[in-house]
Amino acid sequence: MEEVFRALADPSRRALLDALRDRDGQALSELEEALPGMTRFGVMKHLRVLAGAGLVTTRRAGRRKLHYLNAVPIRLIHDRWISRYSEPWAAALSDLKHRLEEPMEKVYEIYIKTTPERLWQAITDPEIRARYNFGARQTSDWTPGSRYEMGAPNAPGALGEGENLEVDPPRRLVQTMRALWSEEVKSEGFSRITWQIEPFGDSCRLTLTHDQLREGANEELYGGWPMILSGLKTWLETGELLTTPGSLRYVAPQG
Repeated sequence: MEEVFRALADPSRRALLDALRDRDGQALSELEEALPGMTRFGVMKHLRVLAGAGLVTTRRAGRRKLHYLNAVPIRLIHDRWISRYSEPWAAALSDLKHRLEEPMEKVYEIYIKTTPERLWQAITDPEIRARYNFGARQTSDWTPGSRYEMGAPNAPGALGEGENLEVDPPRRLVQTMRALWSEEVKSEGFSRITWQIEPFGDSCRLTLTHDQLREGANEELYGGWPMILSGLKTWLETGELLTTPGSLRYVAPQG
């Protein structure tokens, strides 16, 4: 049992067990993705500790060595300290903890009659973006690892910033985002936005996922997405601007 506790004490080893919980039977090359930045030798060392504690088992499949999660030692720990009388209460409190601490995720899906290339341009071109994104532009060189800034000539300061994690035109864009338009949203820190574009007949299915938000995050961070996506659809399909509450917030007065 001491070996089990020692194996579980390391966050890297817990990450490997989480990866096997999500998908059992992974090769070493696949498990390396669970520990980015760690050498292959380091991952092998952690797997040996887990195997020594009986938490990971292996079997050969041709030339591949597959790893499997063995939850029996963890169950033995559970059975030793949690009686059948306290188990329902422990399970309820554990579930409450997970629900309170789990990051919040918002997912929006919309179908737009356009091409993937034109939709990608509408997302990344700062002038087009301003037409449906409250008048705000997003500028970047759109390369993986590059930064972007969000702003508008009529805004009192920068409106947002972040990093482009994945840039795969015209299919997928993953970005971190830190809102800057008020002190309240600044304190929320960074979250993540994923744009996923899929051809669908003569149209595109756009799925926007805004995640890594803390539970109870300020609604200003995600509450504007329905208006933004509706404005994007309207502009691409009709060439017209959609006037919604706040949609022209940072648009400079005309004339």
